[in-house]
Amino acid sequence: MRITVVGSINLDLVATAPQLPAPGETVTGATLARHPGGKGANQALAAEKLGAEASLIGRVGNDAMAGEALALMEDLGVDLAGVEVDVAAPTGVALIAVDPTGENQIVVAAGANHMVTPEQLPQRIEGALIVQLELPIETVEAAVGRATGFVCANLAPAAPVSELLLRRADLIVVNETEAAFYGDGLHRGGGRVVVTKGARGAAMYQRGVEMAWATPPAVEAVDATGAFVAAITVALLEGMDPAEALRFACAAGAFAATRPGAQPSAPERDQVEALLAG
Repeated sequence: MRITVVGSINLDLVATAPQLPAPGETVTGATLARHPGGKGANQALAAEKLGAEASLIGRVGNDAMAGEALALMEDLGVDLAGVEVDVAAPTGVALIAVDPTGENQIVVAAGANHMVTPEQLPQRIEGALIVQLELPIETVEAAVGRATGFVCANLAPAAPVSELLLRRADLIVVNETEAAFYGDGLHRGGGRVVVTKGARGAAMYQRGVEMAWATPPAVEAVDATGAFVAAITVALLEGMDPAEALRFACAAGAFAATRPGAQPSAPERDQVEALLAG
């Protein structure tokens, strides 16, 4: 199973604090960690760990942070031939505050991610494709237009997209806030739409009608970033039915939430299956 991810690459600077700050508030007593991140990179690594042959198309800066941002994917064997180095823009950085329950606040400085242009993409993208919205929208739209197979569009962070993208996507994944932003437009294309609802689970719809619902296994969450999008894509490509695919993805996301960092926490296939088995 081949999955190409066109998406962002960041270095995450994660401050775990006793509480998340309110506007204008300073919170002390935090601890700092550095993890490879970016929605695209996270999804590529998670897909590889779940059994896919993953490749990533993106951009990093010509700086020391690039090596950190790519390290885990290189170690795992993700195909990074499509990752280019930008000599003018820095590697993207995400500033993440996490509280003891796993809730987070994220500010992203996109850097080289905003330099990914349609010219960097192949003319045809074979196999399955995953995209998100942390790259220029014209690049995301071009990737979807050049895809020959299954397309998963993780419409995050929420931003206006074309009707063509909504109709072309075989799978759209959003959280509740993003679902409210897009409204009924999510369901006009005929593909499947998954709305994630945190610890309450996730629902799958087709043309606005709920097809399946699943709740994640109970875990002690330390970081809400996780592997859901890659897991639901892998599950559907493998032919799981909607309910089974949702259970698999919820379990992958739950496992990832038990450990800090989106990439270090991404589960192996057997870890997801063990969690499902109870």
